[in-house]
Amino acid sequence: MENFKKLGIRENLLRSIKEFNFDKPTEIQEKAIPLVLEGKDVIGNSATGSGKTLVFGAGIIEKVKARGGVQSLILTPTRELAEQVTQTLKKFSKNTHLKIQEVYGGVSISRQIEGIKNAEIVVGTPGRILDHLQRKTLNLSKIFILVLDEADRMADMGFLPDVEKIIKTCSLNRQTLLFSATLSQDINYIANKYMKNPEYVYVESYVESGKLKQYYYEIAQYSKFSLLAHLLKEDSSQLVMVFCNTRRNADILARNLQRIGLKATAIHGGRSQNKRSNIMEQFHKGQIHILVCTDVAARGLDIKNVSHVYNYDTPKNSTEYIHRIGRTARAGKEGEAISLVSNRDYENFNRVISNSALNIITKELPSFENIQFHLPQKRQGNFYRSKHHGRFNTGRSFRDKRIFSDKRSLGRRNRNEEYQKERYKNRKSGSRPGANFRRRY
Repeated sequence: MENFKKLGIRENLLRSIKEFNFDKPTEIQEKAIPLVLEGKDVIGNSATGSGKTLVFGAGIIEKVKARGGVQSLILTPTRELAEQVTQTLKKFSKNTHLKIQEVYGGVSISRQIEGIKNAEIVVGTPGRILDHLQRKTLNLSKIFILVLDEADRMADMGFLPDVEKIIKTCSLNRQTLLFSATLSQDINYIANKYMKNPEYVYVESYVESGKLKQYYYEIAQYSKFSLLAHLLKEDSSQLVMVFCNTRRNADILARNLQRIGLKATAIHGGRSQNKRSNIMEQFHKGQIHILVCTDVAARGLDIKNVSHVYNYDTPKNSTEYIHRIGRTARAGKEGEAISLVSNRDYENFNRVISNSALNIITKELPSFENIQFHLPQKRQGNFYRSKHHGRFNTGRSFRDKRIFSDKRSLGRRNRNEEYQKERYKNRKSGSRPGANFRRRY
């Protein structure tokens, strides 16, 4: 604990850190905690799992006063990360009287309103924070520590305008801490416009490259699932993450894995918050062995003991690839990152391997059994195809639809012929057709 004490951390927090069984500070903690405690604005370039929650948590717990209203705000891109940060901060602050309230969508807002009234620290996603500001149930005028966690992901998800609106409502006399796995133009924009002479802290990747093996299999699209099923069945590890690029792909893949007897489930932004929380709890406990997820849902989650990461869909670029593979080979443990590359993935995979720092080795295809991949029923227009060929769920056959359409066309033709007859008849009498006709039709 002496190493943490040298960073300037006080006794209350030191006792909580001791309960976590931390031996020594991580690189980001060692470099950034003294700067945070001095009150400086900090930009931390570090990945998920590097220990950055303790970095901003140390400053918040040391400086925030109990029963003083909301004094610190932590913005996160996803609900899962907000929940994770909240739980970690509650453990660090257990020897204080500070109250922490998580604020995100998908759950009751009335409970959040009641929690905010007694909270000193608020952790939330931009959308729900803005909702509270519009309702005037959250006052940020007393904020003196603002944290932007996973800022690059918030920018990627289109939250930058919302983040700016929130920053503008905070006190000008504040300390701003920004953490990002990558530094981009958006990060530089925020730093230049909303931070005061920030200190930049760079750390090496938390993934131990010497213990991470990266492979890819080149395979036909129709055999992807069969190969993945074979690899998962051969793999004796307990926790595996499989990445897809869309919610639909994640759902379909998870259902097919369940069909062949594997303990898999999908997690993405389309699930309710309670469902997502339950899934993560089951995954942490080992009740679910395979987590099929999208980048958005998995970003920022610190999941330990993941031995294998599979890219069922190739990420769009090397940055996303690095975020995905960063889930494994942590804390001295070995891990594998395996990509399944078909003709649909070539464009994305070329962008990934353009990063010379990545060492992805091709691997020969093993022998595996072909397994049928079940797709959901296809949609045709506004109708779903039923089990009975040639009929729709509405009960109307293709023939019925055609007859119905022909009747409408025939009706239009008949009305037009009647109109022309009336027009010709009235032309002789000098009157104008139309009024009575329009009234009838």
